Formats: sequence, C-alpha cells, structure tokens
Amino acid sequence: MSSSSVCVVGSDATMVYDAVHNVVAGVLGDLDPSFALQDFTARDVTQSSGEPTLPRVMEALNTPPLLVERRVVVVRDAQLLVAEEVAQLTEWMSAPAPQTVLIVALVGTKANRLVKAASEVVDVNVGSRVSDRVTFVMSKMDEYGVVIDHATAQRVAEQVGDDVARVDALARTLQSIYGSAPLVFARLEPYLGDAGDVPVWDLTDALDAGDATKAIKVARRMLESRRRAGLQIVAMVQRHYLNMARLEGSAVRTKDEAAALLGVNAFPAGKALQLAQRLGAERLTTAVHWITDADLALKGGVSFGGKDLDSDLDVTELTVIEILVARLARLSHGARRR
Repeated sequence: MSSSSVCVVGSDATMVYDAVHNVVAGVLGDLDPSFALQDFTARDVTQSSGEPTLPRVMEALNTPPLLVERRVVVVRDAQLLVAEEVAQLTEWMSAPAPQTVLIVALVGTKANRLVKAASEVVDVNVGSRVSDRVTFVMSKMDEYGVVIDHATAQRVAEQVGDDVARVDALARTLQSIYGSAPLVFARLEPYLGDAGDVPVWDLTDALDAGDATKAIKVARRMLESRRRAGLQIVAMVQRHYLNMARLEGSAVRTKDEAAALLGVNAFPAGKALQLAQRLGAERLTTAVHWITDADLALKGGVSFGGKDLDSDLDVTELTVIEILVARLARLSHGARRR
C-alpha cells in the first residue's frame, strides 16, 4: 500500500474494525508488529491519568521508524476526537512524515474531515439493495480466498439480511476450515446462524404493492431475527400510514411540498403522496383502525397461546402481526384494481 493515510469508515463498528484488522495486516506485510505498529484508541479508558491520547499519536507519527522500513500508526474510534485534535491529524495528513502510514478507524459518515483528508478511504458501508449485499458477500469471501459461486452468495445474503457484519467472521471461519476449496451452500449453511434482520422498506414496499405473501414472509423474518418485537413492527407500519393520512385531502400536490409537510426527503415523500392519492380517505381510515387494534392486541388485548414449539416465536405476536400485514396488503391490492 503506497498511501500515507488510510481512513476506514462505516456506520457499523464491527465492520469497521474487521476492515481495520485486514488493512493493518496488508500494510505491515512481513514487518514485526512489535517494532512497526503502534495502536491507539482516541479515548483510551485504560489510561487512569485521563491524559489525552493524541499527543502520543502525534509523537508516534513524527518519530522515524526504528529497525524497520516503515512505521504503522492506528487511531481507533477517531469519531471521538475533538475539532482541535482532528485539525492536528489532518495537518499531518497534508504533509506526512516519510516511511509512516496512518490508519484511522472511524465509526460514522464520510462527511467527517478525517475521511476527506485521508489519501485513501476504505468505505465498509453496504447498500440496502439485495444486489449490494450479494456483491459484498462475494468480495468478502474473495478477500479471504473462500471460493463460492453467485447462487451461494445470494443465499448467504438472504440469510444474513441487514446483519452483514457477520459476513467477515463467516468468511474467516470458512477459510480456516476449507481453505480455497470450492464451497456449495450446504457446506457453509451450518456456520451461518439465525436469519438476520431486513430493512423496514422491505415490509412497506410489500404492503404498498399489495403482496400479502411477501409481507407476511418479511414480517415473520423480522420477528425471527429477534431484532424487532411485534410492537416495533406495528410502530413502523403506523408511521408509514400516518404519513399518508397527513397527505390525503391536503393541498399538497408535489413531492417537494409533501417533503416539507412530512419533514422527510423528497423521494419517500413523493411515494407517500402517490399512495395517499391511490388509497383514499376511506382505505387509510380503515388501515389506521387496523393498526390501532393490533397495537392494543399486542398490549394484552388478546391471547392465542404461548410460544410455538418449532419456531420459539410468541404465537400471539406472530398471529397479530401476520393478520395485520395481510389485511393492509389486501387493502392496497384492492386499491390498485380501481
């Protein structure tokens, strides 16, 4: 790596530090880390004195390497640095010391000044589309020399869902067991774990399209992932339909006007406006009543039994959610046929 400064950035801390591990290994190469590597954390809680970390970082950056051809300095949790500390690091990045590489790990957005100042950026964020997840799975497996085909990558992406942070650990496990031997899905399936969560819009898109089967499948996936409870799903759906209800019957006619009223971006606001116009007041009123009933049911209004022995899901929660999303999807399906 020829870059003097590398910033690894992403919204998921696990993915950021998995990537940092690999970047550090690549920069070090065959160098002895006891001589070449100095690793810091922006806010080091192990320092009982409470002294800031950055002075030690700057000293390491400006000290010539000893007994090795280059020095590697890592700064973790760089999003915690204050403005003055960021300014010191960016100043060094603009005129780096020779034979020294700075690796910054930042959990946050690419708008951070350190990201913009780095000579190389490793962005570990993964897009929300299925194709983005499949591409990420393929690239991560390739990074560790694990050989899978596209169909297997698709099935892995489907299983992990939004929980793509698991893929690095999966790839490392498969590499240690199988090396570079080509793998089919049946070989790696035992190492995948439970189904990961899926984004909110997977559910709302299914509801808007009037696809009851997909809506039920996505809602069940959310519950099975253990990342969302039934009341959280109801709250998400409620926000979706209340946004439409606010637009229905209003004087709003454009997506920009809808965005101003709802306080969201123009694209989702435009979709909400189209849906509000398509569903109309009567259907939206019905939808809101159904959502309210589901909320009351999950707060103790009904009981369909304990946990399912096969899935370990709460039967009442599962039943209420499946009935709700099926009803809402059928409501949209009927509106599409008008």
